[in-house]
Amino acid sequence: MTFTTDLQALASLTDQQFYDLCQAHPDVKFERTPGGYLLIMPPTGGETGNRNFEIGLDLGNWNRRTQLGVLFDSSTGFSLPGGGDRAPDLAFVRQARWDALSPAEKEKFPPIAPDFVLELMSPSDVLTEAQAKMSEYLGSGVRLGWLINRQQRRVWIYRPEATAEVLDNPSALSGEDVLPGFTLNLKNVW
Repeated sequence: MTFTTDLQALASLTDQQFYDLCQAHPDVKFERTPGGYLLIMPPTGGETGNRNFEIGLDLGNWNRRTQLGVLFDSSTGFSLPGGGDRAPDLAFVRQARWDALSPAEKEKFPPIAPDFVLELMSPSDVLTEAQAKMSEYLGSGVRLGWLINRQQRRVWIYRPEATAEVLDNPSALSGEDVLPGFTLNLKNVW
């Protein structure tokens, strides 16, 4: 379960201070909401970690073939335009958008919303919090998001200016025009 604390009552962290906090504690996964709340998240369990890795392999193989962008795992924090600092389980940024960032911006938490994000729920995750996080991604400019709940075999597909599409027990997901030609076979996820 994620621990949430309101540091604003004590002090407001600058972007640099938040980055330094994360660097000083590399074994802890921190995120920050647009409202300044600090989130401390536990590591995933073995099953969730394995599924994240398998999905990342599929996405990585697709990206090596297409060379359309850059992929990131859950240890990468993004400073989102909407004000939060988030680390999706998997993220993809189109190459031209990534190349537009300076070397310094690429080195820290990139100040960019990924084109695609994936969140794979752990058994301890709270659905309403995961859905709010997906909405935050969209509000920051993400073009496609998948929220996957393995236990329920349910997927929420997030697109800009649309209500999340809910799929029960789908066999595959399409990367649509954001990840052209990519299809995720969910057989290995369930």
